[in-house]
Amino acid sequence: MIWYGLAALIIAIALLLWAGGLYFFKTAIRRTPKTFMVDNPNLKTEEADDELISSAADLQWLGVQDCKNVTIQSHDGLKLSGTWLASSHKSARTVILAHGYSGKGREMAGFARFYAETLGYHVLMPDDRGHGQSEGEIIGFGWLDRKDYVQWVNWVLEYVGQNTEIVLHGISMGGATVLMTGGEELPAQVRAIVSDCAYTSVEEELTFQLKQLYKLPAFPFIPVTSWITKWKAGYSFKEASALKQLARVKLPVLFIHGEADTFVPTEMVYRLYEACTMEKELLIIPGAGHGTAFQVDRKGYEAVLKAFLQKHVPDLSGSDEGYRVQVSSSI
Repeated sequence: MIWYGLAALIIAIALLLWAGGLYFFKTAIRRTPKTFMVDNPNLKTEEADDELISSAADLQWLGVQDCKNVTIQSHDGLKLSGTWLASSHKSARTVILAHGYSGKGREMAGFARFYAETLGYHVLMPDDRGHGQSEGEIIGFGWLDRKDYVQWVNWVLEYVGQNTEIVLHGISMGGATVLMTGGEELPAQVRAIVSDCAYTSVEEELTFQLKQLYKLPAFPFIPVTSWITKWKAGYSFKEASALKQLARVKLPVLFIHGEADTFVPTEMVYRLYEACTMEKELLIIPGAGHGTAFQVDRKGYEAVLKAFLQKHVPDLSGSDEGYRVQVSSSI
């Protein structure tokens, strides 16, 4: 009877852990409404506007632009959608903007406006798999998306031509995505990466969120959910690491983070910065929470970004002559 009782207890615990893992898989990885993001205090700061990524004016600006809906097919058969905004500027440089978790490409309107109006770039704003107008029921947290962004790079080269130069710029999950993409084999036309408030790895970020939102320890919930994710989605939390991919990045990187970020802790950007072996810069925006650095100090953000791009992706037509600036907040 004792052995039967122990066996029943073990089975009950295993079933509870399995049920918990399935719950967290559905909550975080499945394409479902992310109710835990609503009114999350770690996503709010007094210094930022209500629109965390782009202001109402930026969204209105994008709404009247001559944008084109474009699509590609992923390597595993998903139809992925994006928004293309062409430039009349003769330099024909291109930025690919990567949005955050539960977002969509057009939410990057503020960045699109800066690149298009100020720098004369073509702009591509993809919807990640499982987001926006793109197909897919699984969220890749950047790891599955990295291969999609390689395909988007190739799409740009086919659409614009081989003479364009490409910048990858992402925020939050998108920030991790462009770092993960940078660790892949990329065409020489990809010249630089801008990573805003990225996490080090999916494992570390979900461990942090599990403690913040549910007051639960990582073990055994993260390993169980990771195993389920590997089984159902094809990747584990440990392998989905921007930190590890940085060892393979061969491009200059500008790291940006809000000093008051309590959703993706600011300490993560320092480890990402240290792991990068290429030319790099780090910009910390005082008072900015998660994803709000551009909103809190747009002037400073744009100045550092301009200088970084002029250094690594200069406009060969000469129209950028003299626009390099010195900004003390960049280190």
